[in-house]
Amino acid sequence: MAGVFRVLQNSAIKRSIILSSSKNIRSISTSKKNRETASVADTVEKSESTEHVADTKKNWVSYGFNFKSEQDDKDALHSSFFFSITICIVFGGLLLTYYPDVFLRDWAQREAYLELRRREEQGLPLIDRNLIDPSKFELPSDEELGDTEIII
Repeated sequence: MAGVFRVLQNSAIKRSIILSSSKNIRSISTSKKNRETASVADTVEKSESTEHVADTKKNWVSYGFNFKSEQDDKDALHSSFFFSITICIVFGGLLLTYYPDVFLRDWAQREAYLELRRREEQGLPLIDRNLIDPSKFELPSDEELGDTEIII
């Protein structure tokens, strides 16, 4: 462990020496120039006069919903995220959490506990061996089964 600490400490010291000795330290610019636009000057001739028209294009990368209109692209992005996150995940989670028990699992478990309590109070076995009356169905004989493996 001490060896790992020495290696990490040694590399950190070397890195700090290299960074402090270099004169050309590059830093991240925090200016507000990220919204600058590129302009292209086109010369358009109109009957003896020359007019310069600046065609400005914004630095815009589409989100993939609309490649021609920035506003339509942003609107489609915000609406799709609203519907997918807010409606589907939030309201879907609330619906699953607070929806009533349609498969009656709680009812079945409650009835099972009541039946177990009743059988304990009456001194009956918890699970009856002859839950279904054996006279109501026919089992195959040993001769009919033959070498068939019976897994219980």
